[in-house]
Amino acid sequence: MLKKLLTRLDVKLFDMFVAVVETGETLDRDFSYQQSWYNVTAVKLGDGFSVTVRDITQRKRWELELNRLANLDGLTQVANRHCFNHTLTVEWRRCNCEKESLSLILCDVDYFKRYNDCYSHQMGDDCLVRVAKTLSLATKRPRDLVARYGGEEFAVILPVTDQDGAIIVADSIGKEVKKLQIPHLDSDVREWVTLSLGIATIFPHDNVLPKTLIAAADKALYQAKAEGRDCFVVASQSPLT
Repeated sequence: MLKKLLTRLDVKLFDMFVAVVETGETLDRDFSYQQSWYNVTAVKLGDGFSVTVRDITQRKRWELELNRLANLDGLTQVANRHCFNHTLTVEWRRCNCEKESLSLILCDVDYFKRYNDCYSHQMGDDCLVRVAKTLSLATKRPRDLVARYGGEEFAVILPVTDQDGAIIVADSIGKEVKKLQIPHLDSDVREWVTLSLGIATIFPHDNVLPKTLIAAADKALYQAKAEGRDCFVVASQSPLT
């Protein structure tokens, strides 16, 4: 029974046992099998070895859940700022290696303070949840990331996406949020909740830091607000080189 389980955990596991005997180095690894997790420990014992197998499925599930919660915004259930920072760094490196473009959209709920004052903070929270869900639905690729950047501001990381592709996503996000028709009678733009969006695109390389992309998108977002809100603006001087 144990031998059968060990074979299924990893076909190279018995080669690892041989290495334990030959080198004297202890093996201590976790393996997954059919949605379960097992820890295998093997130590040299005389001319042979001793192996211990423990079912650690519950522990692994707790670890995965804690990791998931650590990267989620508690209110909106999209990625939090910590996850955004980590993902941007990872995608920056990957796009650098792949020689691909990386786009970022920063978006802000227009006149959100007024919304809270008019409708209550509870309604404001509900509004943010609905907006976050809409952003998530507008980004369909596995590597795309929607994050709550802070307060009423959201960020969308779009790896391997050029400027034209980012514009399509931003335009879709703005339109879909308006389709929600969340009433906002204290807005100077429309009677519904709307977004202002800033878009920036870059080809990452070693001489530029990710904060350059953030600054460009943030500047474009500021310009979108200055131009009347409920619109998107592309960074006029996106750092493409």
